[in-house]
Amino acid sequence: MSELKLGTRWDKTFPKSKAVEHCKVTFPNRYGITLAADLYVPKNAEGKLPAIAVCGPFGAVKEQAAGLYAQTMAERGFLTVAFDPSFTGESGGEPRYMASPDINTEDFMAAVDFLSLHDKVDPDRIGIIGICGWGGMALNTAALDTRVKATVASTMYDMTRVNANGYFDAEDSEEARYQKKAAMCAQRLADLKAGEYALGGGVVDPLPEDAPFFVKDYYDYYKTQRGYHPRSLNSNGGWNVIGCESFLNQPILKYSNEIRSAVLIMHGEKAHSCYFSKDAYAAMTKDSKYTDNKELLIIPNAVHTDLYDGGGKNAIPFDKLEEFFSKNLG
Repeated sequence: MSELKLGTRWDKTFPKSKAVEHCKVTFPNRYGITLAADLYVPKNAEGKLPAIAVCGPFGAVKEQAAGLYAQTMAERGFLTVAFDPSFTGESGGEPRYMASPDINTEDFMAAVDFLSLHDKVDPDRIGIIGICGWGGMALNTAALDTRVKATVASTMYDMTRVNANGYFDAEDSEEARYQKKAAMCAQRLADLKAGEYALGGGVVDPLPEDAPFFVKDYYDYYKTQRGYHPRSLNSNGGWNVIGCESFLNQPILKYSNEIRSAVLIMHGEKAHSCYFSKDAYAAMTKDSKYTDNKELLIIPNAVHTDLYDGGGKNAIPFDKLEEFFSKNLG
């Protein structure tokens, strides 16, 4: 593994729990990239524990929503890790600010590797939580990794679908995709000539008066004290313009209806992105032999980012998550 320079101070967007032991850890994925993570262990825990790996949202870092989920589930008796994906945050990988359906799925599997070999973890009781774009990655991981016994996809995006089809599938045409591909190919050459990768920009700032609601929703989280973090892509310069190029051509949920393990998909009723979860659940259960342990939970009155940090109204159903993982990692 390459050696990472990890921060030592508590720089999360949420307060530190007195019920949990915290430390930084690193582990490699199969591409040789070293990932950085926060490890949360319940204080006074005895014996082998059930464990959960957490990541997301897409363009966020472990100091934001993923860390909040991980610490809260540790308070409830699970050993957890919240990790930065490859090429982002404190994790390794060059060039920076790239994404890959394959590598990012591998990131989750590498976290499962780490947990499986941890001396405080029962390797037969491991689950994962993916938030926003990492909700789709979590489902993709569950379809591939038979060690994962339970999966939660929270306020999920299917990043391959939104890249290929646009928001609300408004650009779902061969012509629209061709234009996107042509623009990406031109950008590749522009980047090579410039000697650096152009950034696509994070959440727009200042916020236009006529911005759509979902843009305002993201601004309220990523650009304010509520969720801003200096390493977060969405809070700052965003992904490279070509960072998500491969998502245009690689759907990730093709075999989701073959997932045998338990899955809970949860989404806010008023989230612009709710259609991703509804459609993912329908596809996961269609013609499937494994529907008894699948659930779609729609949370009344919640918008997309309410499931990042509760939105000031306790929108994240942590009691439900504890019940789900306790049952399926039992």
